[in-house]
Amino acid sequence: MSRIGNKVIHVPAGVTVTISPENHVVVKGPKGQLEFQFNEMLTINKDGNDIKVSRPNDEIFTRKIHGTTRALLSNMVVGVSTGFKKQLEIRGVGYRAALQGKVVNLSMGYSHPVDLEIPAGLTVTIPKNTDIIIEGADKQLVGEFAAKIRSVRKPEPYLGKGIRYVDEYVARKAGKTAK
Repeated sequence: MSRIGNKVIHVPAGVTVTISPENHVVVKGPKGQLEFQFNEMLTINKDGNDIKVSRPNDEIFTRKIHGTTRALLSNMVVGVSTGFKKQLEIRGVGYRAALQGKVVNLSMGYSHPVDLEIPAGLTVTIPKNTDIIIEGADKQLVGEFAAKIRSVRKPEPYLGKGIRYVDEYVARKAGKTAK
């Protein structure tokens, strides 16, 4: 029994979901449009404002993709209606970020600045030079770009310097002790 896969997805007002017979799903909403080709083995039914994903049998593969399909479809609906957001903060003396057109410029203590191009479909805002906010409709794209920015200088445990998520806890270690 799949607990996640059997849940019903409620489609909010202002969001349209189009399901083709080959399970190609297009979701349109105020934040944009997302589309994905799901496995044809599963059945995706739309009944009014509810979407239900069902599987034909209890084989291992179909049980695996049942919950995954429902979760991806739910994330698409949430993404086009409210969107997803990741917040990063930079800690360290001289570490800062700047926005130059469609490029995030990071000065992270290296001999050169690190430039990361913003993917299509994302909006990046930098209210202060130590805060980065990434927003978009695609949950995977938002998380992937946030992880890419974080990987430039991960937070280190001794001084806590680096790029971290706002809600991330970094375990601090004691340095060397004198005798």
